[in-house]
Amino acid sequence: MNIGLRVEVHTTVGTRQGVPTLVRLLGQYEAGATFLFSFGPDGSGRQLRRYLFRRMLGREVDPLLQCYSKRALLHGWLLPTSEIAKRCADVMRSARDAGFEVGIHAYDRTRWLEHAAKADGAWTRQEMTRAQAAFRDVFGEAANVRGAPGWCMNRNAFRLTQLLGFGYASDTRGVEAFVPVYQAELIACPQLPTSLPTLDEVMRLGNGSAEAAADVLLARSADTADTAGGGHVYTLRAEMEGMRHVHVFERMLQTWKARGDKLLCLADYFDALPHKNLRRHEVGIQSLPGGLQAAQQQAEFLL
Repeated sequence: MNIGLRVEVHTTVGTRQGVPTLVRLLGQYEAGATFLFSFGPDGSGRQLRRYLFRRMLGREVDPLLQCYSKRALLHGWLLPTSEIAKRCADVMRSARDAGFEVGIHAYDRTRWLEHAAKADGAWTRQEMTRAQAAFRDVFGEAANVRGAPGWCMNRNAFRLTQLLGFGYASDTRGVEAFVPVYQAELIACPQLPTSLPTLDEVMRLGNGSAEAAADVLLARSADTADTAGGGHVYTLRAEMEGMRHVHVFERMLQTWKARGDKLLCLADYFDALPHKNLRRHEVGIQSLPGGLQAAQQQAEFLL
């Protein structure tokens, strides 16, 4: 089984602490991965306000947000907003220099999550071009891959994956690589969708501990149904699998390696697809555990 590893990096702390930990751990197990970075303001504090509100209402606690450090959760609220790329460019480059693929998560991740679903073309272009410019400032070249925060997309975001020259993107949830058709418009930028649930999603669905959630994920990742021979894409977070639950993720790596699975960056995962003539699939919106409205692969277009 081929498993593409898609690593989201949300915060300054996640970049400084989680990324080096994952670089060392993935290197130890000879695993490939794609690191998707946030470059602009660290707006974690805005997420803290929503977290406190949910606590007051007696709702579930976000397992991912619990992994953020107390200091990280004050950025952009009680502490000044820090520009992640300005403080952590050397760490970002160290992931690339260690042989890992690097790409774009967002310029301002929290801002994207708050506004992208209903944003117009001008707003979307500004956010995506700022992210591309920030990537170029850090790495000296244009990014070839991006993965949207929360898999949150709009019509213009899909168009811009094509217009900004990305070779492929991972902005969606689904079961296999595909060419997206959004609201009857063909987008000439292939999507490598996240096909496995995330660790925090499984924890929310009744598997309360990270260890139990990892068992569910390992079983799911062995399932070849609906993968069309392409394998799976798993999304992990520097703040979660690279920090609080690093030992859980190491057990996942050990199990995958023992089974003979190939752990790949998205570029190698894309290259290894058995069929390069990808099918066209419609894209819709689906609610995920935790309330995210994610772009979701749907039926084959004009089947």
